[in-house]
Amino acid sequence: MTVKIQRLDKSLPLPVYETEGSVGFDLIARETTSIAKGTIELIPGNVIVETPEGYMLVVASRSSTPRKKGLTQPHGIGIIDQDYCGPSDEIKIQMYNFSDHDVSIEKGEKIAQGVFVKVNKFEFEEVDQVKEGSRGGFGSTDKKS
Repeated sequence: MTVKIQRLDKSLPLPVYETEGSVGFDLIARETTSIAKGTIELIPGNVIVETPEGYMLVVASRSSTPRKKGLTQPHGIGIIDQDYCGPSDEIKIQMYNFSDHDVSIEKGEKIAQGVFVKVNKFEFEEVDQVKEGSRGGFGSTDKKS
């Protein structure tokens, strides 16, 4: 399958799958961005992607980013919808600096990864009650002392 992609800064490379077994491709910073300790910043990802129909593009942290940089995505992931691909729809990676010092992301630095995930859409049927009984509500699978 081919995906349409636009690079905003042509001096930076297109995303690639780094190994034969990679399911995610690296997204890189389009510009140097400083993130003060305890704050959230948006890092421009240099690409606009036309996510294929029937898919969503998940933007997730690289596994080494929290350990190496003290950064994490505040929502865990970002979801790029199929219709987020207009001229102003550059993928931006939201990052939270949980370290005790300011962190700099350099232009061209790998900062997140993208993964295409197949999705389905469903119709909703409103009911008065979904099911009899309950398994116990929020946290119900936690072990009880």
